[in-house]
Amino acid sequence: MRTEKVNFKNKNGDDLSGYLELPLNQDPHNFVLFAHCFTCNKNFFAAKNISRTLAQNGYGVLRFDFTGLGESEGDFADSNFSGNIQDLLAAATYLEEEFKAPSLLIGHSLGGAAVLFAAKELESVKAVTTIAAPSTTAHVQHLIENNVDEIEKNGEAKVNIGGRSFKIKKQFLDDIDKHELKPYLSELRKSLLIMHSPHDKIVSIKNAEELYIAARHPKSFVSLDGAEHLLAAEGDATYAGNVIATWASRYLTIPNKEIPESNADVVAGLEKEDAFTTRMKAGNHTFLADEPISAGGKDYGPTPYQFLSSGLASCTSMTLQMYAKRKKWPLKDVETHVYYSREHEKDCEDCENSNSKIDTFKREIKLYGDLDEKQKKRLLEIADRCPVHKSLTSATNIKTKLI
Repeated sequence: MRTEKVNFKNKNGDDLSGYLELPLNQDPHNFVLFAHCFTCNKNFFAAKNISRTLAQNGYGVLRFDFTGLGESEGDFADSNFSGNIQDLLAAATYLEEEFKAPSLLIGHSLGGAAVLFAAKELESVKAVTTIAAPSTTAHVQHLIENNVDEIEKNGEAKVNIGGRSFKIKKQFLDDIDKHELKPYLSELRKSLLIMHSPHDKIVSIKNAEELYIAARHPKSFVSLDGAEHLLAAEGDATYAGNVIATWASRYLTIPNKEIPESNADVVAGLEKEDAFTTRMKAGNHTFLADEPISAGGKDYGPTPYQFLSSGLASCTSMTLQMYAKRKKWPLKDVETHVYYSREHEKDCEDCENSNSKIDTFKREIKLYGDLDEKQKKRLLEIADRCPVHKSLTSATNIKTKLI
């Protein structure tokens, strides 16, 4: 997968920091927003590992720090639950403007509650997943119950959450009390997956039951048996990511880029919107061809000339090993390095004309093994006899017709 650092502005003009996880060698088929848990950040175990697992399944995932957390600007003490929802909407706008609007929202713990409220505001979102989410936003008071009286009396207090100190103001508690989740769920017309561990000691499994009962269909529940609240074990997060990827595929549009059926040795298919990214099949093997970004491609696969050079390199190595085995020579390993370019012939009469250039393959061979000079010289001669070498240096016909 590929990871890109991104920044975007929230409603108040604060700069929010995030990471965009992208799949390798393909465009994301869907984009996802991930909301981290209360006072966590984008680099916590669940956010990072689930996002990367989804990227491996072809999704693009944006995980970011809410206002005042991690690398994002703003004062956490002045933020609140409504602000988290607004941050999610700002992130969705960023994705829509720079890439594609998100179709899936995922929220961990209180982030799960936030994505449920944000989902109603985002027409592009078709599915929502909550992980260890509370059934009532007021549940956060349980985390700071020893400081609630002080907050009510003085308007603010320093609280310790997960070994870290945060300032919580009364406006945060007042704001979170305004968000009733269960009545709201009955009106949410999005596909919902609720994930929760029966061993969660921070947010009990009872919360998952209440969310499930309150939600309308289609809704699903998956137990994260054995996991703790933060999904610190990579295996738990990876499992969750793979389950989400499979579940969401039922509700999202995932283009099926099929390779045309053919009896030919090789078939290549390229759709208009794919630029140069070409789907290929050779025998039972599928792969991509592309052009570099500098040439207008996306660099998702080798270029056509790199494939051509690969044929020469692989055929050369195969031919030399086959010959050495037949002769019972101690050739342990052979490396064939091929460089392709178009160069002028040494004695060209019109070197200013680009048409006077010829295709040139420079081949460098490295032999490993206890070989004498006579054997090495003979293997160098044999390299010129490899079938692909012969094809490239002989008269070749290409006959083309429409089918």
